[in-house]
Formats: sequence, C-alpha cells, structure tokens
Amino acid sequence: MRVIPGAVIGWDMGAALALGAALGISAPAIAELLPTLEAVMVRRVNEQIAANRE
Repeated sequence: MRVIPGAVIGWDMGAALALGAALGISAPAIAELLPTLEAVMVRRVNEQIAANRE
C-alpha cells in the first residue's frame, strides 16, 4: 500500500500484479480490474481508519 500518516492513498501496483500472477490471473484481467478494486479498497480502509479515530 501507499500510505501517508493517517490514510491509505493507493496500492503498490507492482505487488498487486505479482499477487494476481501468483494466483493465476492473467495480466490483462488484472490490469482491467485493479483500478476499480483499488478505489473501493482505499475508500473502505480509510473509512475504517477514520472510525477508529472516533
């Protein structure tokens, strides 16, 4: 993950591509799906971080 103090700003795409490849997912499929998945996951993780501050 790419992080700043108190928030996640994105995924390490190299690591995400390597993980997908290790799981047997084709590179074109990974490239197609990752941007949408990253946006949702970053939003959810940041929501959890904010909730834990309260």
